[in-house]
Amino acid sequence: MAAYFISDAEIHDPAGYREYTAKVPALIAKYGGEYLVRGGDFEVHEGHWQPHRLVIFRFPDRAAVRAMITDPAYLELKRIRQRTSTTCLVAVDGMSSEDHPHE
Repeated sequence: MAAYFISDAEIHDPAGYREYTAKVPALIAKYGGEYLVRGGDFEVHEGHWQPHRLVIFRFPDRAAVRAMITDPAYLELKRIRQRTSTTCLVAVDGMSSEDHPHE
């Protein structure tokens, strides 16, 4: 079942954060991930959440997300991300075909 990995980053050091964004796509691809949203404009329709830089990925499953974020190559990138931004990360399962049968 596909999993979605959602990142909301408040960037404090744009130059340093660019190093992270230049290097992380290769790891995302290595684990079958793909970008669905990468920091575009957004509108809040209800509630108080005000994302900063919203990024959404689709991975084959949550195991792939866990494998990526524990990869030794990612740990160095994680240090860059944590030094240059304040980030919230969430992984969530998608819906299977049984969850939304075709009508």
